[in-house]
Amino acid sequence: MDKRLVIAVVLAIVLMIGFYFFAAAPPVTEDHDVVVEPFVVAPRVPAPAPLPPPDVVGAERTVAVYTDLFRAVFTSIGGTIKSIELKEFRDAEGAPVVLKGDDLLPPLVIGTDKRFHLGRLNFSVRPVNLHLWHGKPTANLVFTYTGEGFSIQRTFTFHYDRYGFELTDKVIGLGSYWITLGKDFGIFERDEAGHLGPVILADGKRVTVDKILAEPRHFTEGIQWIAQEDKYFFSAIVPITPAEKATIWSKGDNTFVALKMEGGENSFFIYAGPKEYEVLKAFGFGLERIIDFGFFAILAVPMLWVLKQIYSIFPNYGVAIILLTLLIRIPFIPLINNSIKSMQGLRDIQPKVNEIKERNKKNPQRMQKEIMELYKKHKINPFGGCLPMLIQVPFFLALYKVLSIAIELRKAPFIFWLTDLSEKDPFFILPILMGAAMVIQQKMTPSAMEPMQQKMMMLMTVVFTIILMKFPSGLVLYWLVNTLLGIVQQLYMEKKLPTIQAKK
Repeated sequence: MDKRLVIAVVLAIVLMIGFYFFAAAPPVTEDHDVVVEPFVVAPRVPAPAPLPPPDVVGAERTVAVYTDLFRAVFTSIGGTIKSIELKEFRDAEGAPVVLKGDDLLPPLVIGTDKRFHLGRLNFSVRPVNLHLWHGKPTANLVFTYTGEGFSIQRTFTFHYDRYGFELTDKVIGLGSYWITLGKDFGIFERDEAGHLGPVILADGKRVTVDKILAEPRHFTEGIQWIAQEDKYFFSAIVPITPAEKATIWSKGDNTFVALKMEGGENSFFIYAGPKEYEVLKAFGFGLERIIDFGFFAILAVPMLWVLKQIYSIFPNYGVAIILLTLLIRIPFIPLINNSIKSMQGLRDIQPKVNEIKERNKKNPQRMQKEIMELYKKHKINPFGGCLPMLIQVPFFLALYKVLSIAIELRKAPFIFWLTDLSEKDPFFILPILMGAAMVIQQKMTPSAMEPMQQKMMMLMTVVFTIILMKFPSGLVLYWLVNTLLGIVQQLYMEKKLPTIQAKK
């Protein structure tokens, strides 16, 4: 949970609950000279094959793979990836999103020790280029190298209609080796909020690293996958053949992640692309866990599904957010009505409460007893207005998470000036409207606040509005619609309350 979320949630809860009590209750820079030193692997064979020299022999050859979803460029040097261009996603200038490798440590490079010298080998490759479509749904790209006492064959299998592909390594003559995602492969938008860098799913637990590590972190049990992520994109290696170990380590300003495999034949599933929940879940490897929905994931996942279903009917995510907000609010209507009635009742008996306080200034225990008897007489629960607000908090946090990280909102337009619901409102119109709506709601709420309390609540509203100016416009739209629905519901109850009281 980022700092903006913590501040916003705290202020929102304080504004809701604090107002109720005040009103009604009794008073990185890159280092290209880095040497990667995560580990040293002792070969299992008695007489290890000599490692290849560090200098590349022969000219580099590149191979392109074209599918409906991406264009990938591979290199003969190490049999690794240079880049993957995602055809359906654009950057701020309108160019395709490109997930790039780095010569410091290329994606999918392998090595027996800290030097990763196997990544300096110049492999033979066949065929030249691959073009996949529905008439040719799958194809293989094969890299081979034969050295003195060892050989390596890397076979990539691609599919025309998905981002994931398979890799089979046949490493003969070496006892074990490491395979890594390299430096920053899968990370595209470094300026976005949220986690950037390595992730490991082991024993069902999602492990992330948010800082430079002083010592490597090793995982040996239940390794499901390793990955590198930003807010909307990621790359991952899923070891179909069980891995011996997964390691995260830092050197300089860079953090890396790798798997240790036995020599012989090993199979992997490779992914490099967007964080699309349903797509990732369909692979069956638990890759959907790369999307961190937070503590209330049990609520967030169904909310995302409903949002997408609404979008399939009304193809505008702004409209979908408005309708989802309405759907989420409907089950809470009875609770909120009871809250409004409770607050109205507290306001009605406030003069009597003040009389009791004045009469028992020097006897706090008697004052408290008489106030509670007054509540009991009028059948008022002093905490009746607070409970519905607290019950809504998990749903609020879950929907916040969905609207903050869902790639579906990236570059999604709403109306006029709102051309990207994942970005802040460029003219701050929604945050200002939200602040005005909060002021109106406060004015409407039954209140017995003192002048100082009123000023404090107004100050908190201003601070909250300023914070919202930096939030994604899709999230602010939800808050605004939810607040407006609250105002409408309160107007309805104010008209209905006199009738209810007349019947009593």
